[in-house]
Amino acid sequence: MHRRHLLNLLVASTALAFPFTVSATQIRNARLWRSDDKLRLVFDLSGPVRYKTFSLSAPERLIIDLSGASLSSDLSQLMLSDTAIRSIRSGHLGQGDTRIVLDLNHPVLLNSFLLVPQDGQGHRLVLDLVNARQASSTAMVPRETPSNKTHPKRDIIVVVDPGHGGKDPGAVGAKGEREKDVVLAIAQLLAKRLKREKGFDVKLVRNDDFFVPLRKRVDIARQHKADMFISVHADAAPRLAASGASVYCLSEGGATSATARFMAQRENGADLLGATSLLNLKDKDPMLAGVILDMSMNATIAASLQLGSTVLGSLAGITTLHQKRVEQAGFAVLKSPDVPSILVETGFISNARDSQRLVTPRHQQAVADGLFEGLQRYFQRNPPVDSYIAWQQEQRKAQV
Repeated sequence: MHRRHLLNLLVASTALAFPFTVSATQIRNARLWRSDDKLRLVFDLSGPVRYKTFSLSAPERLIIDLSGASLSSDLSQLMLSDTAIRSIRSGHLGQGDTRIVLDLNHPVLLNSFLLVPQDGQGHRLVLDLVNARQASSTAMVPRETPSNKTHPKRDIIVVVDPGHGGKDPGAVGAKGEREKDVVLAIAQLLAKRLKREKGFDVKLVRNDDFFVPLRKRVDIARQHKADMFISVHADAAPRLAASGASVYCLSEGGATSATARFMAQRENGADLLGATSLLNLKDKDPMLAGVILDMSMNATIAASLQLGSTVLGSLAGITTLHQKRVEQAGFAVLKSPDVPSILVETGFISNARDSQRLVTPRHQQAVADGLFEGLQRYFQRNPPVDSYIAWQQEQRKAQV
């Protein structure tokens, strides 16, 4: 009996230990993205994880400790040349924990966050590394100088358009999720982030649940003399399997894909609900109206494509992409001849997994942050000549 009791205890202890062994989170892969202003390192995980980070100097290092996680990938395969990271080391830390050490070429500022599973991508730990020296110089504003007094330093004006609204709910998910509610939440979060950033001003086409005709949305952007217009959507697709984010610009010709054509027709059709507000166009010759809309459109579309590509790149680390290139079609809401304009499909509310994420506040915030990052990067590369950002860049060049 004594032997049997000992055997039972041994079997029970083995059964208890085994789940912890197989359920330990695996660090399956690591990926690297580079841009002009930051380096993004993403660790693909098999499950949720707790982590902490801290930095050390002399030499510069960034430490990432992951609790209950083990490394099952080869970090040496990452291409680190011309990045802030000189090398990556890893090792065991206590029982079942992993420490990853990034040996750095210079000090960095770190922004880290976890992402939950999204459309074929599992849990992820995202690390954004920004050169600390560049960040401090960007934040440094010169004191009294002649240009300080004379430069207008105007804010860049961004008009954010939450699609649909009021009597037009937009697409509706299988559980009653409404596109108009999702995109309003994301647009408000984006506007809130823009308001916190020096050098930017933001206008919302709607800040509540009411309908705005498509051409009126274009008019609002032009009335505010917008530097860019971004229309936020979460549409339905003919195929329920369609998922992921997309970015669209206007096309002077045909649509670049069947999906782009479908999306444009669907969005343009919504304008019929507000047709009475378009009566001011009924006395205009259609050919003349077309010529007016087409004026300076080539340059605007080129800028819109560049803006869209930058935004799409920022969304790549946050959600899956339906298309890895900027699509084009005849969206009525993008027909502003002198304002770079893009339409962002943040996901398909007709897809069960997309819809589940799109109604989650955490995912909405992540998408809003991705949109902000993309448009900020675009304007850092293409600042309007009379803007605060352009003036700030001139001041930095003058100090070199």
